Amino acid sequence: MDWSQFLLFAGVGLLAQLVDGALGMAYGLVSNSVLLALGLPPAVASATVHTAEVFTTGVSGGAHAFFGNVDWKAFRRLAIPGVIGGIIGAWFLASMPGEAIKPFVYVYLLILGTVVLVRAAGRVVSHHRVRHKGVLGFFAGLLDAIGGGGWGPIATSTLLARGGAVRQTIGTVNAAEFVVTIAISTTLIAHMGVQHWPIVLGLLTGGVIAAPVAAWLVKHLPPRYVMVAVGCLIVGISLFQLGRHFLG
Repeated sequence: MDWSQFLLFAGVGLLAQLVDGALGMAYGLVSNSVLLALGLPPAVASATVHTAEVFTTGVSGGAHAFFGNVDWKAFRRLAIPGVIGGIIGAWFLASMPGEAIKPFVYVYLLILGTVVLVRAAGRVVSHHRVRHKGVLGFFAGLLDAIGGGGWGPIATSTLLARGGAVRQTIGTVNAAEFVVTIAISTTLIAHMGVQHWPIVLGLLTGGVIAAPVAAWLVKHLPPRYVMVAVGCLIVGISLFQLGRHFLG
């Protein structure tokens, strides 16, 4: 094993999971962005990240359940359609390049991030909760598989923007992500196997260490601060990715 590579990605996994567990998003986006920057093909990068995420999301989901952050009814409504969407997305990614759809995903996330920031400023954007969590879970799982990350940004941002409670939303989305990640990684591994084990082990080691700390943070941080961080994170990621896509 290349230990320098392992330690590098352990650091990446730790930081990515600390953000993901506390804000409900960004482990896949952060990790996948690094792998793509290193030149890995989108399908290989997604498979590598999701293999590591099986372990990190399991620890994160368990920690959120321990701290009472999970709404189990909403969990089922998100997770089951999310698995179906994830399997379809993983099959599509393994068969075709997923780059073409990314600009549309980031435009959607940019809008959602702005809505979350408006709500964090004290203005109610909508009084209606998300009624069809199954539809949301399906598309979040589909785009997560294709983009190598996106379950948290899509599911968490949508639920928060429509008035969801911060702690339960983040905890429930993180717990459901574990089941969806298993489906995605299993599908991708069946198509192409597992590659780059030092990267996988580094990402999951750092992520597993950070997961309980992040679950504790979301229980104690003021909701408005978390929402501002969520909104800024999504707007920043979206603008950066759109700029990189269109400006080259």
